[in-house]
Amino acid sequence: MKLELKGISKAFGTFYANQDIDLLVESGQIHCLLGENGAGKSTLMNVLYGLYEPSAGQILVDGQPVTFRGPGDAMAAGIGMVHQHFMLVPVFTVAENVALGAEPTTFGGVLSIEETRKKIREISGKYGFDVDPDALVEDLPVGVQQRVEIIKALVREAKVLILDEPTAVLTPQETDELLDIMRQLKAGGTSIVFISHKLREVKAVSDVITVIRRGKVVGDAPPTASATELASMMVGRPVSLSLNKAPAQPKETTFVVENLTVRAANGTNVVDGISFDIAQGEILAVAGVQGNGQTELTEAILGIQEHVTGSVMLDGKQLLGLPVKDVLRSGVGFVPEDRTVDGLVGPFSVAENLVLDLYDQAPFASGISMKPAKVVEHAKAKIEEFDIRTPSAASAAGTLSGGNQQKVVMARELSRPLRLFIASQPTRGVDVGSIEFLHKRIVAERDVGTPVMIVSTELDEVIELADRIAVLYKGKLVGIVPAGTSRDTLGLMMAGVGPEGGSDV
Repeated sequence: MKLELKGISKAFGTFYANQDIDLLVESGQIHCLLGENGAGKSTLMNVLYGLYEPSAGQILVDGQPVTFRGPGDAMAAGIGMVHQHFMLVPVFTVAENVALGAEPTTFGGVLSIEETRKKIREISGKYGFDVDPDALVEDLPVGVQQRVEIIKALVREAKVLILDEPTAVLTPQETDELLDIMRQLKAGGTSIVFISHKLREVKAVSDVITVIRRGKVVGDAPPTASATELASMMVGRPVSLSLNKAPAQPKETTFVVENLTVRAANGTNVVDGISFDIAQGEILAVAGVQGNGQTELTEAILGIQEHVTGSVMLDGKQLLGLPVKDVLRSGVGFVPEDRTVDGLVGPFSVAENLVLDLYDQAPFASGISMKPAKVVEHAKAKIEEFDIRTPSAASAAGTLSGGNQQKVVMARELSRPLRLFIASQPTRGVDVGSIEFLHKRIVAERDVGTPVMIVSTELDEVIELADRIAVLYKGKLVGIVPAGTSRDTLGLMMAGVGPEGGSDV
């Protein structure tokens, strides 16, 4: 099936998420839509899938104009979509999830999903999915859940399959398996629209790459184009994709975590007896698929988890049990994983956000009074130092782009002498150019002798920044390995296999 978008635009008020986009997907082709977060890729696919009505433009299927008033129309036309966040009911079986929305019935209207089970087995066998129709979805690994979503589309006879950031929650091994599945689907005649911002995967599997920047198509590229060329197209300027950092020079070990356990409300241990340490002048990167205890680990160190046992020592001082303010005043810089919820006060100005943890201290305050002139002076210096793109220091932080919001948070946390720096997902939703800048700042903090702890689900980022790598799986520490450890070994560890090959958890 041939799919064509002509002049598609989508406006939200006066803001255009997509503008005059042309896209041609040939039959049996893997066509990648490449761009940074916020470039408009998902919006465009939501238009194609009938979730949004286009403000302008036309969709053609095999040369014939079509109008989709909802996903049902798109599915009827042979278009399926696997969303980044899966649309599955955890307590249902695979077969029940696949049948949902198109429930098969026998003569007389009695529900029967035996036909669905049969189709699942056929598709699973054809593509080597190894999916049990009667398994509960909540018991399946993330990679298998994604296969269930693909099966849902194939059962409905999708000829074009949209995969929206499909590798965001997968281990490296699961990612490689997905890329193989995509090649098999292509060989069977299915067209695939692959939405991503990960250059390595795009180059490995795509036939054609269309780059979107700020809602517009900036050009097409072959998969033979270099990663540097693709990154430059995405950002609009030359970008260095490799971080040149000197080897770490670790000194005294000043941050020590021992037997740290965090208990959830249901009584399970979401962090289970973790022990590690970080020396001055080194970066420990914590790797793992999202949801394996990373969030609870960092929040326990900061003091915002309630049911915590163990020990967290910084410079010989116990941090567990201290209020958050006292933890920060002990010299801890903390960049949370969700900047909009935990890192910024959106309606506050950029200047105010840059002193959120210093507003009551000199030189920004005297007694109970703030010194606005000092706050603005400080903000202007940090705006220049961190290249924060904002109309002024008085602009509301919530009006900035995601990358510039992240720079505000990083600038604030790196603007005081630190004894420990923790950054969780430090470049999430940030463009390639800003990633380059922020990585350099993190390494610079290491090089002045600060212990640094980075938590990231992006394996490329972990490998780029780390001096040592700790891997979490289901709340447990699988192991701590040197920075030069192979991607394959790290991927296995992220799936719970110890660095020596045995299952450690």
